Amino acid sequence: MRNKAVIAKVKRFFRLIYLRLFRINDTPQKVALGVGLGVFSGIMPGTGPIAAIVLAFLFKANRAAALLGSLITNTWLSFVIFMLAVKAGSFIFGVSWQQIHKQCLAIFTKFSWEGLFKLSFIEVILPVITGYLAIGILLGIGGYLITLKIYPQR
Repeated sequence: MRNKAVIAKVKRFFRLIYLRLFRINDTPQKVALGVGLGVFSGIMPGTGPIAAIVLAFLFKANRAAALLGSLITNTWLSFVIFMLAVKAGSFIFGVSWQQIHKQCLAIFTKFSWEGLFKLSFIEVILPVITGYLAIGILLGIGGYLITLKIYPQR
């Protein structure tokens, strides 16, 4: 019985997002661009709704759609995507993802500022950030295309 209540809440949440998104009075391209920019900023760790609104302003996209895209994918998803970001960044830089993952886990399990500053920017941080960028861009483009496809044409 409890699973049905959770499923009902999830359905209501996505229905609310759907209704809010389609009640926006703007062109489908601006709304889709807003969603794509919001998804991108939501994926990136340390960014979120404020970055989505700033990006939407800079690209002249719909700010409400950017905010919704960011809230859908905000920080909770960036932690889920961490392993994918490590692997993608490692692939792009041609380094071992296991080594990067091991060094990141060491920092997370035994956190200290000294350990964080000893972490090599080129060997660890740059591949992870690049992986997040690559995944954020791909999911942002996906969010744009999906929104453009389902958004009613006027």
